[in-house]
Amino acid sequence: MVTMTTSAPSSTQRGAVPSDLTSAAATGPLAGLLVADFSRVLAGPYATQMLGDLGATVIKVESPIGDETRGWAPPERDGVSTYFLGINRNKQDVVLDFADADDRALAQSLARTADIVIENFKPGGLAKFGLDYDTVHATNPGAIYASISGFGSAGGASLPGYDLIVQAASGLMSLTGDPDGQAYRSGVSVFDVMTGMQATIGILAALNHRTLTGEGQHIEVNLLSTALSAMANHSSTFVAGGIVPFRMGNAHPSLFPYEPLPASDGEIVIVAANDAQFRRLSAALGVPELADDPRFAATEDRNHHRAELRPLLVERLAGRTVAEWFDLLTAAGIACGPINTIDGGIALAEHLGLDPVVLVGEGDTAVPMVRNPIGFSLTPASYRSAPPALGADDDAVRGWLRGLSTDSAEGEA
Repeated sequence: MVTMTTSAPSSTQRGAVPSDLTSAAATGPLAGLLVADFSRVLAGPYATQMLGDLGATVIKVESPIGDETRGWAPPERDGVSTYFLGINRNKQDVVLDFADADDRALAQSLARTADIVIENFKPGGLAKFGLDYDTVHATNPGAIYASISGFGSAGGASLPGYDLIVQAASGLMSLTGDPDGQAYRSGVSVFDVMTGMQATIGILAALNHRTLTGEGQHIEVNLLSTALSAMANHSSTFVAGGIVPFRMGNAHPSLFPYEPLPASDGEIVIVAANDAQFRRLSAALGVPELADDPRFAATEDRNHHRAELRPLLVERLAGRTVAEWFDLLTAAGIACGPINTIDGGIALAEHLGLDPVVLVGEGDTAVPMVRNPIGFSLTPASYRSAPPALGADDDAVRGWLRGLSTDSAEGEA
């Protein structure tokens, strides 16, 4: 039996977030929670955008020079980096210089009031400003404090946490590229994004714990641990099997076909992940006898004999275009897909009714952005404000924080 205790007070009870920093549209599952966002670049801002989409009020704190992704251009839209635009909606923005005593006090007031604090400074880097977990916890014991780093807070505390470095050091690059060619990075900063997701998962779990106990806690996530977890079957190949995986181009180590194969005008990705799927594929290609061939009948057999099976499949695929095969194979219940560029991926999502693009903001300043991927039947994500200009909400946020500092000083007196 779980004993329920009084949960930590909400941000509105603690700080009375003013109406110009919230929105009536913030009706998602996290509405009423306040996030102090001391993060920058990708992993942290991705996490706080997710929290903002789900209704939380997010105060993004930037240094006077701003989040460096503001300048990561081209590409850009109306003079603003599309990198920054992609991960900073639903946030209010204030510029605080931690080296300035007054600004530092305002940042401390924000941390003292927030339900969630998230940061990606080097481990220990916020202690000199009184914004580290121990200091925040002492004045705000119900806060969920999430720290993001590249290599953790122990032996890797001093190492800079760039996604590319972690892709290399974790082993991912050794798995990416042609078997006889050089190792390649993923085309996406996969571990930054995944670490942002892990931070969000940890925060939501800790919020539930706080509901049950009233206790906040410190969450730590790092890119290397995320990478080792996210490589899933490849990590397990070594940890459980003692085998070091190697790069195989677009091939899969345990399944065939599970890769791009050439049609008459390009390549199409085809997946036959079990024997029944391979039987359907063989029939659709007009060679049903392949499914009864002892070299190809079972998954393990197809793996061992892929060098013999591949040319037989390629011969049949050469007779039609990618579009023709996509329609034919899909109708036969076979997983397949064209190799699109990003515009093609967006177009496919639109064709499938997923409405992948939302306009965030109002009028001429509205920004097209990718929709939050989570669907809720009762508390959907909301898109209340476009990514903010540097210091866009300085007056409102500073005025509110000064009021908090005054109230705190009067309470202590």
